[in-house]
Amino acid sequence: MNYTLHQLLVFQKVVETVSITKAAESLHLTQPAVSIQLKNFQDQFDIPLTEVIGRKIHITEFGQEIAVLAENIINQVQAIDSKTMAYKGQLTGRLKIAVVSTGKYVMPYFLGDFLNEHSGVELHMDVTNKSMVMKSLENNEVDFALVSILPKAVNLEYLDLLDNDLYLIGNTRSSLNEKMDPEEIFQEMPLIFREKGSGTRQTMERFIEGSKISIHKKMELTSNEAVKQAVLAGLGYSIMPIIGIKNELVAEQLRIISVKGLPITTKWRLVWLKGKKHLPLPLAYLEFLKKEKEKIASRFFGEVTAEKEILKKEA
Repeated sequence: MNYTLHQLLVFQKVVETVSITKAAESLHLTQPAVSIQLKNFQDQFDIPLTEVIGRKIHITEFGQEIAVLAENIINQVQAIDSKTMAYKGQLTGRLKIAVVSTGKYVMPYFLGDFLNEHSGVELHMDVTNKSMVMKSLENNEVDFALVSILPKAVNLEYLDLLDNDLYLIGNTRSSLNEKMDPEEIFQEMPLIFREKGSGTRQTMERFIEGSKISIHKKMELTSNEAVKQAVLAGLGYSIMPIIGIKNELVAEQLRIISVKGLPITTKWRLVWLKGKKHLPLPLAYLEFLKKEKEKIASRFFGEVTAEKEILKKEA
Protein backbone atom coordinates (compact mmCIF):
# COMPACT_ATOMS: atom_id res chain seq x y z
CA MET A 1 0.00 0.00 0.00
CA ASN A 2 1.17 3.50 -0.76
CA TYR A 3 -1.40 5.90 0.66
CA THR A 4 -0.37 9.41 1.68
CA LEU A 5 -0.98 11.50 4.76
CA HIS A 6 -3.05 13.85 2.60
CA GLN A 7 -5.30 10.97 1.58
CA LEU A 8 -5.76 10.00 5.23
CA LEU A 9 -6.71 13.59 6.06
CA VAL A 10 -9.23 13.73 3.23
CA PHE A 11 -10.77 10.36 4.14
CA GLN A 12 -10.99 11.27 7.83
CA LYS A 13 -12.75 14.54 6.96
CA VAL A 14 -15.22 12.76 4.64
CA VAL A 15 -16.04 10.33 7.45
CA GLU A 16 -16.42 13.20 9.93
CA THR A 17 -18.75 15.25 7.69
CA VAL A 18 -20.34 12.38 5.71
CA SER A 19 -20.23 14.72 2.74
CA ILE A 20 -17.82 15.39 -0.14
CA THR A 21 -19.02 19.01 -0.28
CA LYS A 22 -18.58 19.70 3.44
CA ALA A 23 -15.20 17.93 3.50
CA ALA A 24 -14.03 20.10 0.60
CA GLU A 25 -15.19 23.27 2.36
CA SER A 26 -13.48 22.28 5.60
CA LEU A 27 -10.20 21.40 3.88
CA HIS A 28 -10.36 24.41 1.51
CA LEU A 29 -10.24 22.10 -1.50
CA THR A 30 -12.48 21.70 -4.54
CA GLN A 31 -15.03 18.88 -4.58
CA PRO A 32 -13.28 17.15 -7.52
CA ALA A 33 -9.98 17.24 -5.62
CA VAL A 34 -11.59 15.54 -2.60
CA SER A 35 -13.29 12.97 -4.82
CA ILE A 36 -10.00 12.12 -6.57
CA GLN A 37 -8.10 11.72 -3.28
CA LEU A 38 -10.91 9.59 -1.87
CA LYS A 39 -10.88 7.35 -4.98
CA ASN A 40 -7.08 7.00 -4.88
CA PHE A 41 -7.29 5.99 -1.24
CA GLN A 42 -10.14 3.53 -1.90
CA ASP A 43 -8.24 1.92 -4.81
CA GLN A 44 -5.71 0.57 -2.32
CA PHE A 45 -8.34 -1.58 -0.58
CA ASP A 46 -10.28 -4.58 -1.87
CA ILE A 47 -13.11 -3.84 0.55
CA PRO A 48 -15.32 -0.72 0.05
CA LEU A 49 -14.74 2.16 2.45
CA THR A 50 -17.80 4.10 1.31
CA GLU A 51 -20.94 3.55 -0.71
CA VAL A 52 -23.37 5.95 -2.36
CA ILE A 53 -27.08 5.34 -1.83
CA GLY A 54 -29.59 7.78 -3.24
CA ARG A 55 -26.85 10.36 -3.99
CA LYS A 56 -25.81 10.28 -0.32
CA ILE A 57 -22.44 8.94 0.78
CA HIS A 58 -22.37 6.30 3.52
CA ILE A 59 -19.34 4.97 5.40
CA THR A 60 -19.13 1.17 5.50
CA GLU A 61 -18.30 -0.73 8.69
CA PHE A 62 -14.82 -1.39 7.30
CA GLY A 63 -14.51 2.30 6.43
CA GLN A 64 -15.38 3.28 10.01
CA GLU A 65 -12.61 1.02 11.33
CA ILE A 66 -10.09 2.44 8.89
CA ALA A 67 -11.19 5.97 9.86
CA VAL A 68 -10.32 5.27 13.51
CA LEU A 69 -6.85 4.09 12.51
CA ALA A 70 -6.45 7.07 10.15
CA GLU A 71 -7.33 9.48 12.96
CA ASN A 72 -4.74 7.82 15.22
CA ILE A 73 -2.07 8.22 12.54
CA ILE A 74 -3.02 11.88 11.98
CA ASN A 75 -2.89 12.52 15.75
CA GLN A 76 0.56 10.92 15.94
CA VAL A 77 1.82 13.10 13.10
CA GLN A 78 0.40 16.17 14.84
CA ALA A 79 2.11 15.05 18.05
CA ILE A 80 5.43 14.93 16.19
CA ASP A 81 4.79 18.47 14.89
CA SER A 82 3.86 19.59 18.41
CA LYS A 83 7.04 18.15 19.90
CA THR A 84 9.13 19.83 17.23
CA MET A 85 7.47 23.20 17.78
CA ALA A 86 7.68 22.79 21.57
CA TYR A 87 11.44 22.34 21.33
CA LYS A 88 11.50 25.64 19.50
CA GLY A 89 9.47 27.23 22.30
CA GLN A 90 6.35 27.60 20.12
CA LEU A 91 2.74 26.63 20.73
CA THR A 92 1.15 24.24 18.26
CA GLY A 93 -2.02 22.22 17.85
CA ARG A 94 -5.68 22.85 17.03
CA LEU A 95 -7.80 25.37 18.93
CA LYS A 96 -11.50 24.45 18.63
CA ILE A 97 -14.15 27.08 19.27
CA ALA A 98 -17.92 27.03 18.65
CA VAL A 99 -19.47 30.47 18.11
CA VAL A 100 -23.11 31.57 18.00
CA SER A 101 -23.86 33.21 14.66
CA THR A 102 -23.84 36.83 15.84
CA GLY A 103 -20.53 36.13 17.57
CA LYS A 104 -18.82 36.14 14.17
CA TYR A 105 -18.70 39.93 14.59
CA VAL A 106 -16.78 39.48 17.86
CA MET A 107 -14.64 36.33 18.08
CA PRO A 108 -12.15 36.97 15.23
CA TYR A 109 -10.90 40.14 16.93
CA PHE A 110 -10.09 38.19 20.11
CA LEU A 111 -8.14 35.62 18.09
CA GLY A 112 -6.05 37.71 15.68
CA ASP A 113 -3.08 38.69 17.87
CA PHE A 114 -2.86 35.23 19.45
CA LEU A 115 -2.79 33.42 16.11
CA ASN A 116 -0.31 35.88 14.64
CA GLU A 117 1.97 35.31 17.63
CA HIS A 118 1.72 31.51 17.41
CA SER A 119 1.98 30.47 13.76
CA GLY A 120 1.89 26.77 14.67
CA VAL A 121 -1.68 27.01 15.98
CA GLU A 122 -4.49 25.79 13.73
CA LEU A 123 -7.94 27.30 14.35
CA HIS A 124 -11.18 25.40 13.91
CA MET A 125 -14.11 27.79 14.48
CA ASP A 126 -17.67 26.58 13.93
CA VAL A 127 -20.22 29.39 13.55
CA THR A 128 -23.78 28.17 14.11
CA ASN A 129 -26.88 28.76 16.25
CA LYS A 130 -26.91 28.55 20.03
CA SER A 131 -28.45 25.08 20.32
CA MET A 132 -25.74 23.57 18.09
CA VAL A 133 -23.02 25.47 19.95
CA MET A 134 -24.23 24.07 23.26
CA LYS A 135 -24.41 20.56 21.81
CA SER A 136 -20.74 20.79 20.76
CA LEU A 137 -19.82 22.09 24.20
CA GLU A 138 -21.75 19.44 26.13
CA ASN A 139 -20.24 16.68 23.96
CA ASN A 140 -16.77 18.07 24.78
CA GLU A 141 -16.06 18.50 21.05
CA VAL A 142 -14.62 22.02 21.47
CA ASP A 143 -12.27 23.80 23.84
CA PHE A 144 -14.45 26.90 24.19
CA ALA A 145 -17.71 28.43 23.01
CA LEU A 146 -18.77 32.05 22.57
CA VAL A 147 -22.32 32.82 23.75
CA SER A 148 -24.27 35.86 24.92
CA ILE A 149 -26.72 34.03 27.20
CA LEU A 150 -25.56 31.43 29.70
CA PRO A 151 -27.67 28.26 29.62
CA LYS A 152 -29.12 27.20 32.95
CA ALA A 153 -28.87 23.45 32.39
CA VAL A 154 -25.10 23.22 31.79
CA ASN A 155 -22.44 23.74 34.46
CA LEU A 156 -19.97 26.19 32.91
CA GLU A 157 -17.08 28.47 33.70
CA TYR A 158 -16.69 31.64 31.68
CA LEU A 159 -14.72 34.77 30.91
CA ASP A 160 -16.54 38.03 30.05
CA LEU A 161 -15.20 39.62 26.87
CA LEU A 162 -17.59 42.39 25.79
CA ASP A 163 -21.02 43.94 26.36
CA ASN A 164 -23.74 42.85 23.95
CA ASP A 165 -26.37 45.60 23.57
CA LEU A 166 -29.58 44.92 21.66
CA TYR A 167 -31.72 47.76 20.25
CA LEU A 168 -34.88 48.05 18.19
CA ILE A 169 -33.80 48.97 14.67
CA GLY A 170 -35.44 49.98 11.40
CA ASN A 171 -34.17 51.42 8.15
CA THR A 172 -33.81 55.17 7.74
CA ARG A 173 -36.79 55.33 5.38
CA SER A 174 -39.07 54.25 8.21
CA SER A 175 -41.75 56.76 9.22
CA LEU A 176 -42.43 55.09 12.58
CA ASN A 177 -43.48 57.58 15.24
CA GLU A 178 -41.31 57.00 18.29
CA LYS A 179 -43.69 59.01 20.48
CA MET A 180 -46.16 56.13 20.46
CA ASP A 181 -46.09 53.86 23.50
CA PRO A 182 -44.34 50.46 23.09
CA GLU A 183 -47.63 48.56 22.72
CA GLU A 184 -48.66 50.76 19.78
CA ILE A 185 -45.21 50.58 18.19
CA PHE A 186 -45.08 46.80 18.22
CA GLN A 187 -48.64 46.43 16.96
CA GLU A 188 -47.88 48.80 14.09
CA MET A 189 -44.69 47.15 12.82
CA PRO A 190 -43.88 43.74 11.31
CA LEU A 191 -41.27 42.32 13.70
CA ILE A 192 -38.52 40.05 12.35
CA PHE A 193 -37.35 37.22 14.60
CA ARG A 194 -34.37 34.90 14.50
CA GLU A 195 -35.09 31.16 14.47
CA LYS A 196 -35.87 29.21 17.65
CA GLY A 197 -32.69 28.25 19.49
CA SER A 198 -31.04 31.61 18.76
CA GLY A 199 -29.77 33.66 21.71
CA THR A 200 -31.01 36.86 20.03
CA ARG A 201 -34.46 35.27 19.68
CA GLN A 202 -34.46 34.38 23.39
CA THR A 203 -33.54 37.95 24.33
CA MET A 204 -36.31 39.37 22.10
CA GLU A 205 -38.91 37.03 23.58
CA ARG A 206 -37.80 37.86 27.12
CA PHE A 207 -38.24 41.60 26.41
CA ILE A 208 -41.67 41.11 24.79
CA GLU A 209 -42.93 38.90 27.62
CA GLY A 210 -41.53 41.24 30.30
CA SER A 211 -43.13 44.26 28.64
CA LYS A 212 -46.46 42.41 28.18
CA ILE A 213 -46.52 43.39 24.49
CA SER A 214 -48.66 41.62 21.90
CA ILE A 215 -47.06 40.98 18.51
CA HIS A 216 -49.50 40.75 15.60
CA LYS A 217 -47.17 40.82 12.59
CA LYS A 218 -43.94 38.85 12.53
CA MET A 219 -41.62 36.83 10.33
CA GLU A 220 -38.75 34.45 11.10
CA LEU A 221 -35.32 34.26 9.44
CA THR A 222 -32.43 31.91 10.14
CA SER A 223 -29.42 34.21 10.39
CA ASN A 224 -28.53 37.60 11.80
CA GLU A 225 -27.33 38.73 8.37
CA ALA A 226 -30.66 37.74 6.79
CA VAL A 227 -32.53 39.74 9.44
CA LYS A 228 -30.33 42.77 8.80
CA GLN A 229 -30.88 42.59 5.04
CA ALA A 230 -34.65 42.26 5.55
CA VAL A 231 -34.68 45.38 7.73
CA LEU A 232 -32.58 47.25 5.17
CA ALA A 233 -35.07 46.24 2.49
CA GLY A 234 -37.96 47.64 4.54
CA LEU A 235 -39.62 44.30 5.33
CA GLY A 236 -39.89 45.12 9.01
CA TYR A 237 -38.06 45.87 12.25
CA SER A 238 -36.02 43.78 14.65
CA ILE A 239 -34.25 43.81 17.99
CA MET A 240 -30.60 43.30 17.10
CA PRO A 241 -27.13 43.50 18.66
CA ILE A 242 -25.53 46.85 17.86
CA ILE A 243 -22.24 45.03 17.25
CA GLY A 244 -23.56 43.61 13.97
CA ILE A 245 -24.99 46.83 12.53
CA LYS A 246 -22.36 49.46 13.32
CA ASN A 247 -21.38 49.95 9.66
CA GLU A 248 -25.01 50.43 8.61
CA LEU A 249 -25.54 52.95 11.43
CA VAL A 250 -22.50 54.96 10.33
CA ALA A 251 -23.71 54.84 6.70
CA GLU A 252 -27.16 55.97 7.91
CA GLN A 253 -28.86 52.97 6.33
CA LEU A 254 -30.29 51.80 9.66
CA ARG A 255 -31.48 53.75 12.69
CA ILE A 256 -32.10 52.89 16.32
CA ILE A 257 -35.67 53.41 17.51
CA SER A 258 -35.92 54.53 21.11
CA VAL A 259 -38.25 52.27 23.11
CA LYS A 260 -38.66 51.99 26.88
CA GLY A 261 -36.92 48.88 28.18
CA LEU A 262 -34.27 48.86 25.46
CA PRO A 263 -31.42 48.35 25.04
CA ILE A 264 -31.07 44.97 26.67
CA THR A 265 -27.47 44.32 27.65
CA THR A 266 -26.03 40.82 27.87
CA LYS A 267 -22.37 39.76 27.83
CA TRP A 268 -20.29 38.09 25.19
CA ARG A 269 -18.73 35.27 27.17
CA LEU A 270 -16.14 32.66 26.35
CA VAL A 271 -17.38 29.53 28.14
CA TRP A 272 -16.11 26.03 28.82
CA LEU A 273 -17.28 23.00 30.79
CA LYS A 274 -16.74 23.37 34.53
CA GLY A 275 -13.80 21.26 35.66
CA LYS A 276 -12.43 20.80 32.12
CA LYS A 277 -8.71 20.05 32.13
CA HIS A 278 -7.37 22.28 29.37
CA LEU A 279 -4.43 21.19 27.26
CA PRO A 280 -1.49 23.64 27.05
CA LEU A 281 -2.79 25.39 23.89
CA PRO A 282 -6.31 26.35 25.11
CA LEU A 283 -4.85 27.16 28.52
CA ALA A 284 -2.36 29.55 26.89
CA TYR A 285 -5.19 31.15 24.90
CA LEU A 286 -7.24 31.65 28.05
CA GLU A 287 -4.31 33.33 29.78
CA PHE A 288 -3.80 35.53 26.72
CA LEU A 289 -7.44 36.68 26.85
CA LYS A 290 -7.33 37.43 30.56
CA LYS A 291 -4.36 39.69 29.95
CA GLU A 292 -5.36 41.30 26.63
CA LYS A 293 -9.19 41.38 26.45
CA GLU A 294 -9.55 45.00 27.65
CA LYS A 295 -7.04 46.25 25.08
CA ILE A 296 -8.74 44.29 22.30
CA ALA A 297 -12.19 45.57 23.27
CA SER A 298 -10.93 49.16 23.32
CA ARG A 299 -9.02 48.87 20.03
CA PHE A 300 -11.70 47.20 17.94
CA PHE A 301 -14.98 48.07 19.68
CA GLY A 302 -14.32 51.54 21.03
CA GLU A 303 -16.64 53.16 18.49
CA VAL A 304 -19.48 50.84 19.56
CA THR A 305 -19.01 51.94 23.16
CA ALA A 306 -18.98 55.59 22.07
CA GLU A 307 -22.18 55.10 20.04
CA LYS A 308 -23.84 53.52 23.07
CA GLU A 309 -22.94 56.51 25.26
CA ILE A 310 -24.40 58.92 22.70
CA LEU A 311 -27.63 56.90 22.61
CA LYS A 312 -27.85 56.96 26.40
CA LYS A 313 -27.57 60.76 26.41
CA GLU A 314 -30.21 61.10 23.68
CA ALA A 315 -32.59 58.86 25.64
